[in-house]
Amino acid sequence: MQTLTTDELAEIVGGHLSGDAATMIGPDVVIDSRTVTDGSLFVALPGERVDGHTFVATALATGAGAALVQADRVEELITAGVDGPLIGVADVVVALGRLGRSVVDRATAAGLQVVGITGSMGKTSTKDLLRRILADRAPTVSPVNSFNNEIGVPLTATRIEAETGYLVSEMGARGVGHIALLCGLTPPRVGVVLNVAHAHVGEFGSQDQIAVAKGELIAALPADGMAVLNADDPRVRAMADRGPARVLLFADGQRPEVPDEARYVGAVWATDVTADGWGRHTFTLAVEIDQPDGPAIDHRASVGLTVPGRHQVINAVAAAAAAIALGVDPAQVAASLDGAGLDSHWRMEMSERSDGTVIINDAYNANPEAVRAALGTVAEMARTHDRRLGVVLADMLELGEEAVEDHQVIGAMLPGLGVDWAVLLGDHAGDFASGAHRGGLTEPAVAVVQDRQQAVQAVLMRLRPGDVVLIKGSRGMALENVADELTREDPA
Repeated sequence: MQTLTTDELAEIVGGHLSGDAATMIGPDVVIDSRTVTDGSLFVALPGERVDGHTFVATALATGAGAALVQADRVEELITAGVDGPLIGVADVVVALGRLGRSVVDRATAAGLQVVGITGSMGKTSTKDLLRRILADRAPTVSPVNSFNNEIGVPLTATRIEAETGYLVSEMGARGVGHIALLCGLTPPRVGVVLNVAHAHVGEFGSQDQIAVAKGELIAALPADGMAVLNADDPRVRAMADRGPARVLLFADGQRPEVPDEARYVGAVWATDVTADGWGRHTFTLAVEIDQPDGPAIDHRASVGLTVPGRHQVINAVAAAAAAIALGVDPAQVAASLDGAGLDSHWRMEMSERSDGTVIINDAYNANPEAVRAALGTVAEMARTHDRRLGVVLADMLELGEEAVEDHQVIGAMLPGLGVDWAVLLGDHAGDFASGAHRGGLTEPAVAVVQDRQQAVQAVLMRLRPGDVVLIKGSRGMALENVADELTREDPA
């Protein structure tokens, strides 16, 4: 953000300043005292496990220009000897949202374009691919990893600078109304909905309710905006009626049927999809768009991705469609996507040990659809290279009443995919195991363990040089630690 005086900042966030009103703050806004830079604003987020107010003194002492704090904590901090400007607000998270919105409003007036991305899975991968495309055209701000909630979205927005041309805002939801809130913080001109899957069905109650929540992004778009919708997902396609924006469809495999209505501008899709032996896909990016203010676009170009996974093709097509909706030439889009990988960690990250073992770290998150996609990708890798296949699976969280069955179904898939051994972790490890046993995978090939360290040891007991190993679980299971340990256990 541009630098502000503390009194200007206090006015923006609706807070009361205790301290020097002339102090200049910015350009950085941080929530971790270890990342403080000179003049930065430290946002003291309250929390049960970690309370940012505990670190206000440290942040100010190490260079922060001011701290944004809960108003009812100001007197306590001053009494404790905290030295520096404090901006007290009724709700720190709400105040951070106001700050982010003010930065976006100022930049939008100067030409910034905002795109919002949501969906049950693939948001972060699509965000990374879109950032790559847009950054080749103009400075682009996008979230670190998946900063996609009421804290991460405005915090990302504060990184906007005078020359920023695009903001990519990843939007998650834990319930109906959340995405509408995020759209109020970073109002999008283009909205991308990837899919409506089982992820978080335990919180929402049903996929239909998930669709209601995801569709809030489309409802928030202006009439001159663009809804970029996955035509392969009926619930997503139906969101076209949620708002007045024009509609651009995207699909995987073949051209989607585009209604003969003025609001529908065309389609972007992947065709001629092929893969190498390690699951990296090449496809033809096809674009057909009618432009009311210019010639129709009919473009074809070859694109090759470096990140493994068949599911990454539709993410790449979604990113391409979003960039085209923002006005990027399709030829430039294809050129930027060709050879693209991901910025964010733990998404089909492939590393090879000195003994030839290939570790696929896909530990960022998991739901039934994503796990099936990952399993299919690594199974094909193992078959192509005539290698044994092992898996480390942990709980798929937030599945509600369907959790037991969903884990059992995934377990039952393992033998048919050619899985030679499985290490299973979490409250639903037994459900994975019962499904695997039912499918024909038996002891000692299946190990149910209690924690991540036991998981590492169980893998090492079963591992043979050259095995392909998938590591997959929900974010809360932190299986990236298992992947790190297995890499460190490299016999070289």
